[in-house]
Amino acid sequence: MVTPESIRTSIAEGLRCEHLEVRGDGQHWEAVIVSPAFEGLSKIRQHQLVYAALGDRMREEIHALSMTTLHSRAMGESAWISY
Repeated sequence: MVTPESIRTSIAEGLRCEHLEVRGDGQHWEAVIVSPAFEGLSKIRQHQLVYAALGDRMREEIHALSMTTLHSRAMGESAWISY
């Protein structure tokens, strides 16, 4: 079963995160991910890193994931995003 915690765990195991929030209704998911790995990367490449961390779960279990990805330095320039 897909839960916010299981998505959080999968992302955190594959990507160093300084901030990670996930919420959803069981079918549609939203995530806020802050990682130093995102610095200097395009949004597309940032999202690809998250998809890689989720691996097969993205194809088999998670069908709709909306992401806000930020690099660590960007968080110093703006307020935390929270649901």
